[in-house]
Amino acid sequence: MSNQSENKGKEKERLPQILKYYRNPTLAKAVVEKINDVARKIQEDIAIMHVCGSHEWTITHYGIRALLPDNVQVRAGPGCPVCITPATDIDDAVKLALDGVVVTTYGDMSRSKGTKMSLQDAKALGADVRVIYGVQDAVAMARKEPDKDFLFFAVGMDTTAPATAFEILRGVPRNLSFLVSYRYTPSIQGSVMESNVLGIDAFMSAGHSATITGMKPYYEYFLRTKKPVVFSGFEPIDVLLSIYMLLRQIHEGKPMLENEYTRAVTWEGNVKAQEVMDRVFDLEDGYVRGVAVFPKAGFKIKDEFKDVDAREKYGLRKGISTKDEYVAGARCGEVVMGLIDPPECPLYMKTCTPEDPKGSPMVSQEGTCWIWAHHKIVNYVPRCKR
Repeated sequence: MSNQSENKGKEKERLPQILKYYRNPTLAKAVVEKINDVARKIQEDIAIMHVCGSHEWTITHYGIRALLPDNVQVRAGPGCPVCITPATDIDDAVKLALDGVVVTTYGDMSRSKGTKMSLQDAKALGADVRVIYGVQDAVAMARKEPDKDFLFFAVGMDTTAPATAFEILRGVPRNLSFLVSYRYTPSIQGSVMESNVLGIDAFMSAGHSATITGMKPYYEYFLRTKKPVVFSGFEPIDVLLSIYMLLRQIHEGKPMLENEYTRAVTWEGNVKAQEVMDRVFDLEDGYVRGVAVFPKAGFKIKDEFKDVDAREKYGLRKGISTKDEYVAGARCGEVVMGLIDPPECPLYMKTCTPEDPKGSPMVSQEGTCWIWAHHKIVNYVPRCKR
């Protein structure tokens, strides 16, 4: 027992040491100098895109954009799960809640409006909507109250899909069904890589997603586009190193899939988690709210498990609907795709605030608008917008 206690104590000491390293100001300054050096050699404007709300938080919170040279810009892409969840999927969850089904989901998701209202609005009308922290909570509630029908509104990316797949494989109570609205990060980033509209030169890939998927699914997109990709961690040094690695690839004319987040990401990823997902889900075309339909970006429950599929159980809409009803003037889709920054939306911090959000990027703590608002950025002007 004493050895176990000592080991736990050492682990607790080790974590702060790791964080100190990845937040070291002296090291950060050295990396910024290298970024400036290689950017001077490149000379032309470079646009880098990340596809993760956690990356946007780190970049904004630590003021990383202010440290970059004038010809280097980092844009926020479609990496916020709540932001990209289709309005019609929210409508389906709201309808079931108003019809008497107990709807469980995450806190941010409960506040995002569909075409008419949010789940929190439905709750105010008397619906039983419960905020949970994970699918296990929904399973436990359904078991505890077998006389009620429960729904888990399953939103997120490939990081959260394995847990839901595992519970379905293990067997869930008959009174629990799943409304699945997961999105597959490699397909979303890959589609953006292949787009010529955005003018993106290089990509910072989401490290936590890649711990599940691995780097391998991105390779086909890289082969077709030859655009630099770096898989990045989430501490300030991670992000700065990733930016430097991307710029170095551009300067040397040697694009590749490169891994900065070697302490967590591998080529193959979490094979066991992938097997569980593949057992339960098929990939299908998926709509990114306010943007477009992305090939093979959505998850669908396989027919083998249709008894827990809410779309089958309740006769919900099937197929893809791109119906959105954002407030007039809102430019949410453009923010999600990095076409504009939040202050360029006329509603930002005027009629649309974290306290009274009008669009999904202002609802979630992973949304670009929420992050910028939290850090009181109200008049930021991009330096090298194309």
